[in-house]
Amino acid sequence: MERIETNAFLEGKSQIPILDVRSPKEYEAGHIPGAISMPLFSNEERAEVGTLYKQKGRQAAIKRGLDIVGPKMSAFIEQAEQLASEQLNLYCWRGGMRSDSMGWLMERYGFKAQILEGGYKAYRKSQRAFYEQHLPLRVITGHTGSKKTQLLHLIAEAGGQIIDLEGHANHQGSSFGNQKTTGQPTTEQFQNNLFEAFRQLDLDQPIWIEDENIVIGMVNLPDELFQQLQQSPHYFLEVPPSERVAFLVEDYGYLPVENLMEATRKISKRLGPQNTKKALEYLQAGDLAKATEILLWYYDKSYDKTIHKKEPLIRERFQITFEELPKLAVQLAKMK
Repeated sequence: MERIETNAFLEGKSQIPILDVRSPKEYEAGHIPGAISMPLFSNEERAEVGTLYKQKGRQAAIKRGLDIVGPKMSAFIEQAEQLASEQLNLYCWRGGMRSDSMGWLMERYGFKAQILEGGYKAYRKSQRAFYEQHLPLRVITGHTGSKKTQLLHLIAEAGGQIIDLEGHANHQGSSFGNQKTTGQPTTEQFQNNLFEAFRQLDLDQPIWIEDENIVIGMVNLPDELFQQLQQSPHYFLEVPPSERVAFLVEDYGYLPVENLMEATRKISKRLGPQNTKKALEYLQAGDLAKATEILLWYYDKSYDKTIHKKEPLIRERFQITFEELPKLAVQLAKMK
């Protein structure tokens, strides 16, 4: 069996099936995007073998592992045959006994097996190394409701490179974003998916990305990426408040009023008792525009404090209306 480094392992992932032979629980916590779960042990079996290893040693654990795996061997082969590939890439946590065992079985049957050197742990470490290199990030920033995410996708349509952090997080990054999400990946999986997206890009060309906090909903950006985000050139969208209010009413107005009220209560300490009371009254009365104006006062005030610290990073300000976004996207997509 050949053991290969992370970069070579990932380069072949579009043509060669990747088998994750860790337990289902490990796979669910985070896996290489596109990897197929083929666990050598179930969650319970892994715990049993691990306990035996600690209590009675390596040989006792191996014997028990063989007892467990033996009856599964033909099923593993049948599952691999369905992939219709002569070559398979495999990994476990550290690239040790589990991937070695599965690789041995596959090669004995006739497949060519490659094992990820260092396993999933090495893959995760390679992400940190990736973000330590300079990335040509260009950060779209602006007040809440400025259609920053929409601008990103218009840039992509115009031929530019983008990373949609909120899209990968499946969350719009606020108390109100919590009301729209249909569920988020684990932080680990979010970071894996993000790494995969970055790997597809040309690092000699600008990468447009939205200004975000290190936490988006319940998931965290990689520390190294967040540091680069904070230090990269920023481009500020200045959109009339009336347009932002109208957009936010349209964007969130379909949600049940109780959901909007719940999101408002969650920021009540920062919004203040009087503003919270007024906003809730407007929501209850169905006047979403008035409620949004109050909420924007809070979000704009909070944002202004943050962006003031980044003033030296702002390369250009664009005073625009939403109608002008497509034209701006073309301009930014051509920027070097």
